[in-house]
Amino acid sequence: MSRPDPRRQDLHDTIRTTLTLLNARMADRPKRDLPAQALPSLLERCRQMTEDTARRGPPPVRLVHHLACTGGTLISRCLAALPNVRLLSEVDPLSQLGDGIKFAPTDMIRLSRKGSRPVTREVEMKIFRAGVEVVRQDCRTLGLDLVLRDHSHSAFNHRSYQPDRPTLREVLQDHMPLRSLVTVRHPIDSYLSMIKLGWDKHFKPATLDEYARRYHLFLDRHAAFDMLRYEDFVQDPHAHLRRACDTLDLTYSDGFAELFQAFTLSGDSGRSSGRIGSRPRQPIPAQLEEERQRSETYAKLCARLGYEG
Repeated sequence: MSRPDPRRQDLHDTIRTTLTLLNARMADRPKRDLPAQALPSLLERCRQMTEDTARRGPPPVRLVHHLACTGGTLISRCLAALPNVRLLSEVDPLSQLGDGIKFAPTDMIRLSRKGSRPVTREVEMKIFRAGVEVVRQDCRTLGLDLVLRDHSHSAFNHRSYQPDRPTLREVLQDHMPLRSLVTVRHPIDSYLSMIKLGWDKHFKPATLDEYARRYHLFLDRHAAFDMLRYEDFVQDPHAHLRRACDTLDLTYSDGFAELFQAFTLSGDSGRSSGRIGSRPRQPIPAQLEEERQRSETYAKLCARLGYEG
């Protein structure tokens, strides 16, 4: 038999004490036509709520997965604007991006990686999970919903792809409950944005065909999860954010549309305005247009995502 939770008993005792004080204070006041079972009913509802919470178990950590320049920052800012959401942006404990930074006094993984006797990948993951667990417990205490925005670019579009390298979800999945959402954008638009920022040089060869190949790998590793297209989101943000909330088990609120502008996240490489809406496609250089026409990998990717090439 499981041991009773002392915090739940303390809550019940506090409620009983409060009800006793209220009854004593109200004893000399004129009687009103209140339901006879009002106070006991309140106590029962509170007890039922705590028992329901205990039965559901710990809340999940929500994960949002997307590649760079696919509109993920906008969607993540909207999620961050929802009630009681704590969103951490661009999370990947195994990322090699930024390893050239020598001063990182608050980053235990990087300090351990660059120390006099570097730690293994397994130790890096243990450090990361310990940190997530601390934040998760703090969220539970405060009644917040924890969302981690995956920096999938590090795993799939930086240097050579490593099939045995765990994704963010794979690092966490055996240690805590998770919910995942994948967001995507038309690959020609995201690739054009990457060229503009110079991020297409993060992998070799720096071609549309190679980008499409890696995009397929990303989708393969996250094939089990619901997918939200950026273009659909900007056409009807309320309906599609509500759907994302259903997937992630978050509380939806229409107020996100007015609040999301107040949230600044790392990785905001594109949109700067406070309006949610579609944007015209950037001009496609002639050489890239030729690549687009001859790449079967790109054509299959567009079909997989439901886009015209």
